[in-house]
Amino acid sequence: MDETDHSLLRMLREDGRRTFSEMAAEVGLSVAAVKRRVDRMRESGVITGFTAQVDHAKLGWGIEAFVELRYAGTTPVREIVASAYTVQEVQAVFTIAGDPDALVQVRVRDLDHLQQVIDGLRRSGQITGTKTLMVLGSWSRA
Repeated sequence: MDETDHSLLRMLREDGRRTFSEMAAEVGLSVAAVKRRVDRMRESGVITGFTAQVDHAKLGWGIEAFVELRYAGTTPVREIVASAYTVQEVQAVFTIAGDPDALVQVRVRDLDHLQQVIDGLRRSGQITGTKTLMVLGSWSRA
């Protein structure tokens, strides 16, 4: 991976539908050379896929929160993920070292919906405690 590869990755993170032609013009390579580099990054696993970025608020899911989950000390990690994985509102589950045991990203319609999701997670019987952190704004390197 050289500086040009990193530039191509930055461009694809900003817009995954950017054409090889546009990227080639920006980095000063031929279209074929850019395609070879992108193909190589895909084959090596550096690029794992291409996704669409969604405005969740326009879909009615405008509230984002992170919920810290604490489990009994004997709970296997796979069960931690499984307890939240099936909940539709859960966007991601991060198992982490220390306290808490997991951080769950959720998207909901409103505060009542958030309460229902948290109550549902708590009903799994494995969770010994939660703490909810509401997102006020965000920035991502993507």
